[in-house]
Amino acid sequence: MATARLDYVAPWWTYWLHNFPRFNVFFQTVDNTFKPEEASYQQSLIFLACVGAVGLGLSLLVLAVYLVCLCCCRRDVDEDTKRPDTCCVTWAAVITGLIICSAVGVGFYGNSETNDGVYQLTYSLYNANHTLGGINNLVAGSLGNVETGLKQHLQRLDEIFATRSDYLQALRFMQLMVNNVIREMTALPDINKANVDLAAIADQTAFIEYYRWLTYLLLLILDLVICLAMCLGMAKQSRWLIVTIIAFVVLSLILSWASLGAGTATAVGTSDFCVSPDKFIVNQTKDFLSADVAHYYLFCSPNLPNPFQQSLTICQRSLTTMQIQIQGLMQFSVPMFPTAERDLLGIQRLLNSTEFSLHQLTALLDCRGLHKDYLDALMGVCYDGVEGLLYLSLFSLLAACALSAMLCAIFRLWTLMGSRDKEYDDIDEEDPFNPQARRISYNPRRSNIHSFCSYTSSLGSQASLHPPPQSASNVMPPPEYMNQSMLFGGSPRYENVPLIGRGSPPPSYSPSMRITYLSMTDAQIRHFGTDFQV
Repeated sequence: MATARLDYVAPWWTYWLHNFPRFNVFFQTVDNTFKPEEASYQQSLIFLACVGAVGLGLSLLVLAVYLVCLCCCRRDVDEDTKRPDTCCVTWAAVITGLIICSAVGVGFYGNSETNDGVYQLTYSLYNANHTLGGINNLVAGSLGNVETGLKQHLQRLDEIFATRSDYLQALRFMQLMVNNVIREMTALPDINKANVDLAAIADQTAFIEYYRWLTYLLLLILDLVICLAMCLGMAKQSRWLIVTIIAFVVLSLILSWASLGAGTATAVGTSDFCVSPDKFIVNQTKDFLSADVAHYYLFCSPNLPNPFQQSLTICQRSLTTMQIQIQGLMQFSVPMFPTAERDLLGIQRLLNSTEFSLHQLTALLDCRGLHKDYLDALMGVCYDGVEGLLYLSLFSLLAACALSAMLCAIFRLWTLMGSRDKEYDDIDEEDPFNPQARRISYNPRRSNIHSFCSYTSSLGSQASLHPPPQSASNVMPPPEYMNQSMLFGGSPRYENVPLIGRGSPPPSYSPSMRITYLSMTDAQIRHFGTDFQV
């Protein structure tokens, strides 16, 4: 039936999803016809939703194996291999973050497309509900006018025209026309049930869609926050921040696999409906709509006759005949029976309003309005809706895989942080090159430690440090650090004032300085003492 449609063609991705294999809980194949009321079909969709649970189990298994390997194969890294490992972890985190950001972009697009498709569906349902409600109101109003108003006026006119048999015969003919209108109006299909069902479906769909959209939006924001927090955690290397990131990554991983299973099952079920929607609707409306009426609105083909045309034509002809009868009675009976004028005018007003309602009813019962709403609903669900679900499924899959890789990178980062702390704990506090030794308070007993090189100060500083002239009798030998300067530089140089009296770490020895030291004579060694022996 779906292949005969010229105005609606199901997209290719619905056929692709429709051909997915279906199994029940007993692993038996199930027909892919859209039958949501059957238990076997429901079990096949639940089986597809379990794909997310299987993916979550595999991810946790891979993470467990990685943790075991990381703990068993953990080794101490030296200074040469520490930097490449850290670089690999950094690049792995960056790549997973980029994948997650790309997946979030896909997710935002899919969430928007799905929301647009569902909005178009609900809008079409509400519009069709408004049309069906208008049909019900017009039918009820027309029947009320004919059954109540016309019959009352005809009964009073029957009493007034009791002495005139020709007028009574005209009233009997009008009563026959009223019965024809009532019979044809009653023969119209009762669409009150369809009106209620459409309103309930639209309300429930809008309610579910709002919370679905909000849930995916929060999940997308959570993934972005995780990426930003991961960058901050790697920069600061804070343990509590890393633990918080791990908790949120595990939560997002579970939600991603769950959304993948739910999205896959929903997309497959919706595709089953989109492949052959007419058959399902005919089966659902067979209790209150005949097959020809359902096909008339579903296809709206010029080759299909209007099932209401005969009833509407009979009603229109009956009302026209009654109008002619009333005009004749107004012309000939009012001069003889003035009291009949009010009832005749009342009948004429009721016929005019009923005829106007009949014209509106004819326009509403035409297939083009409801058929347009039907096509808009199909386009919204099967094109935008299913396409958006596919993009959301792709987002869930990419995010789940990237989050699993991010957890591996976080675990590796945790081990590197532990190795770094262990190396810092193994540093000897007495080592003069230890950065912590710089924070040790000044020890006066270590103030006479000599260095092999002096720091050159500016010319102004040198001038400010020249000692005042002294007498020859009071000439004192130059300080020991000046002797060192004369030894290695040829001329006395002074160290910077802030370094005097400090226990600063000694600088490294240059090759020229060591050659000079080794070339010292025994006399120089006896003169300077043993302060510079290695």
